[in-house]
Amino acid sequence: MALTVLLLTGLLAPAPALAVQPDEMLSDPALEARARDISQGLRCLVCQNENIDDSNADLARDLRLLVRERLVAGDSNEEVVDFIVGRYTEYVLLRPRASGSSLVLWAAGPVMLLLGLILGLVYVRSRSRRAGTDPEEALSDEEEARLREILKN
Repeated sequence: MALTVLLLTGLLAPAPALAVQPDEMLSDPALEARARDISQGLRCLVCQNENIDDSNADLARDLRLLVRERLVAGDSNEEVVDFIVGRYTEYVLLRPRASGSSLVLWAAGPVMLLLGLILGLVYVRSRSRRAGTDPEEALSDEEEARLREILKN
């Protein structure tokens, strides 16, 4: 009985509603599907880490309408995205492109990791060379005897 109630509750629980309003939807299902696909990759500039389809912000609505307007005008998906990026910069993309000035950001992590590994290797190698290979740093017979005495206790 409890399992049945739990299953019915899960099935009847309201699903999260998308912010796309019926008056925004295109009558052509193929164009609407393309609009939804494009919208999934565009960031709401008000909500930030939410795509424009999920956002209720006025600016997100304006972007949804702009995407549909450009599709109706005959633009390809890439042309629509390029138009919006040209107007709002690459910040509007949820997955920024790895080109131009953002290429520095994409490369910074691996470059810093590589630099850290190189510096660590140089440091470890220099310490190992200094320890035990320099005759001036070797222990005298008296120091070795004292060390053995300390270690026995």
